[in-house]
Amino acid sequence: MSSEDLLLPIPEAARRLGLGRSKLYELIACGDIETVRIGRAVRVPVAALVEYVERLRSAASAA
Repeated sequence: MSSEDLLLPIPEAARRLGLGRSKLYELIACGDIETVRIGRAVRVPVAALVEYVERLRSAASAA
């Protein structure tokens, strides 16, 4: 995968977050991370991963 990719397959998105696929699917199911569907393919926007990490950092600094 190129660092310029805008959309990532689930396994690659999980790897970039350092999580397992199952955990990423949980985060997607509860709405914490958005996905896009192109035909039958489900992809995670890189921007959605960045937003998720920023929310985690904001919550940690607010606590």
